[in-house]
Amino acid sequence: MSNRLEGQVAVITGGTSGIGEATATVFIQEGARVVIAGRSEEKGVKLAQQLGNNAVFRMADVLNEEEIQALLKFTEDKFGRIDCLFNNAGAMSKGNLETVTKADFDHCLGLLLGSVVFGIKHVAPIMKKQGAGCVINNSSVAAHRLNQGPSLYTAAKAAVSHYTRLAGMELGPFGIRVNSISPGAIATPIFWGGSERARTLKDEENAKKMDKLKKNLAVATPLNRSGLAEDVAYAALYLASPEASFVNCHDLVVDGGRIANFYEKPRVS
Repeated sequence: MSNRLEGQVAVITGGTSGIGEATATVFIQEGARVVIAGRSEEKGVKLAQQLGNNAVFRMADVLNEEEIQALLKFTEDKFGRIDCLFNNAGAMSKGNLETVTKADFDHCLGLLLGSVVFGIKHVAPIMKKQGAGCVINNSSVAAHRLNQGPSLYTAAKAAVSHYTRLAGMELGPFGIRVNSISPGAIATPIFWGGSERARTLKDEENAKKMDKLKKNLAVATPLNRSGLAEDVAYAALYLASPEASFVNCHDLVVDGGRIANFYEKPRVS
């Protein structure tokens, strides 16, 4: 254990499963105190108990700006500071170009882009007072090339990557770094409906789906393996650590080389 985040306080949205859960685990192993945010109190409380005294769960729906603000205020009140905000919460969008509804649009843009916009809005004053801070936004390889996800999802993730650069330019003079991670070919339940869908299935059903998904994703990268949530977690660790103190406005692609060339699309059913 290197304690690369010793003394830091981090907030991770969408922290009860997948990439968020893996990142919370890694951050705590590296010495951080972590507020895990999510909508599932049962999963969140259980995870926080498993991770120990440096983990706290806080209910928050990032579709609601007031809940984002309350989450960040809770963290500042409890720990006195926020060193890292990982805007990680997300899900696939519904509808295609000809079937998309206003509800689909509002949900997708609110969840994927709105959570980033309002997370930055409300954490920036806290980090400005400190004179330092790090924001990490979860983008996607879908922001870089087509045919990597549904249309709305792709557009929203492209906006996340661009907003990251804008925020890093504006907040950099205050000692606040803003970067994004673009995962690709990462085996998580998002491929079969996300954590909500996974909770409706038995453990063996989820395990069977995960095994099939890993095999399908392996053919999508030149490394011949699927990515894991931990691969993204360690990228987030780097961006949050002192080693990345000169990294700002950057989008770190973690996809095993998938977007360097067009490999066979994953076959998920």
